[in-house]
Amino acid sequence: LRDSVLRMSVASTKAETLDVLFDISQLLETGLDRETLNILVGLTETGVNPEALAAVVKELRRESSALQAAEARAREQERDRRAQ
Repeated sequence: LRDSVLRMSVASTKAETLDVLFDISQLLETGLDRETLNILVGLTETGVNPEALAAVVKELRRESSALQAAEARAREQERDRRAQ
């Protein structure tokens, strides 16, 4: 019974901590959703360097933006081609 209560307490504390981190993330307008933030926190808890993780997130965002822009240009070119 004690182990069960302890596990529930740890889970509750983790959830509360994640809630606070998510609130801070929202205030800082990081654009991270709860699931992503949870994954990133878990990675740092396993020893992943937070600065390296931040650099990866930034690079993935840059790549995603570039890909979206390229897709938009391709759609526009396709519309222009069809209009001719």
